[in-house]
Amino acid sequence: MGAGKTTIGKKLARRIGYTFYDIDKAFEHKYKTSVDLFFHKYGEDVFRKLEHELLVSTFDLENTIISTGGGTPCFLNGMNLINQHGTSVYIQLSPESIYHRLTAAKKRRPLVAKKSEEELRQFINQKLKEREHFYNKAQIIISGISARVDDIIQAIRLNKKD
Repeated sequence: MGAGKTTIGKKLARRIGYTFYDIDKAFEHKYKTSVDLFFHKYGEDVFRKLEHELLVSTFDLENTIISTGGGTPCFLNGMNLINQHGTSVYIQLSPESIYHRLTAAKKRRPLVAKKSEEELRQFINQKLKEREHFYNKAQIIISGISARVDDIIQAIRLNKKD
């Protein structure tokens, strides 16, 4: 959350002439509710199962940049499947950078909107601790602080040569 997946993904897709697909937006469109409301109403297990189905449905797409939710790679073998079917990119940020991005964002995210400063810091640290093991399996890891589309394109080109 706040790493820039959607922003960078859209710019990258435009730059290379690909389609952009956001799994969270697709989920909200398909189920006619926000991810946050669905998550709170039906629970994480149901959400993760349906989110995973959307992820798997993207594997046949070509010339598409896919933005996942922050938890997508961490459940139901998500990261391994992503790596088998495409090129994964982890936009890495420090907890402090994520904190500043979330607090400075114009649009408040429902999952963190009511958290105090300390609760938000704890939430960020906890999520990174739980998820970074999965994120670090990405084929490409870039710094989110100075992430530029040209850098990502170059990293993908180098990754394809391996």
